[in-house]
Amino acid sequence: MASLDPVLDKDGVRLTVDDAIATVTLTNPAKRNAQSPALWRALTQAGRSLPGSVRVVVLRAEGKSFSAGLDRQAFTPEGFDGEPSFIDLARGSDAELDATIAEYQEAFAWWRRSDIVSIAAVQGHAIGAGFQLALACDLRVVADDVQFAMRETSLGLVPDLTGTHPLVGLVGYARALEICATGRLVTADEAERTGLANLAVPADQLDEAVRDLSAALLAAPRDAVIETKALLRGAQERTYEEQRVAERAAQARRLRDLAGVGD
Repeated sequence: MASLDPVLDKDGVRLTVDDAIATVTLTNPAKRNAQSPALWRALTQAGRSLPGSVRVVVLRAEGKSFSAGLDRQAFTPEGFDGEPSFIDLARGSDAELDATIAEYQEAFAWWRRSDIVSIAAVQGHAIGAGFQLALACDLRVVADDVQFAMRETSLGLVPDLTGTHPLVGLVGYARALEICATGRLVTADEAERTGLANLAVPADQLDEAVRDLSAALLAAPRDAVIETKALLRGAQERTYEEQRVAERAAQARRLRDLAGVGD
């Protein structure tokens, strides 16, 4: 396939768009795609740069590791060039610290937008912030060499980049607590068995598997996928009866749309 001109290419993030499929690539394999505030801002910008034609967003990474997590330079007194160190942030007010973390979280929040389906293609290490970035997506396809780990608790921190909600939703409270509190590795077999991964494949088949899944998602009408995604996303918060009502309302909208009848 011919290479595509990037819509965005900065700070370790590249965004390309091929009609209905956008690909966001982490592009710093020399540092195992370690994350920084600059990378998070670039991810946020990538989400804001998606054309309206995009229906599927694939998140992938160059090199042997998906992402080794937060760049440890963040914890040094000097931090990153042009950025306050995490030590400096800790000395700020509660409001300032909350606003800064909220800004970082934006890089992880947009992947579950109702108008797209996002797929993380994960190989090698996905540690800490890397694990949370994979969890930010709707679906995960993993290589058989994948190793997930939530190491924040081991460092005296908590996972704060939106990963706790999807993790509990996927594997349940008890297993999520055990994964986070121990910081242990989760392999491809366990990820697929527990629902963390939709599919585990040999590493050399990862790209092909993601292409096949993307094509399958594009086969259904866009509006039906959007309505179905909204139904499923809200199911955890609704009662059974409330979900029945939501299904009826969604189906009525679809039937009227298909029949060309306005509300």
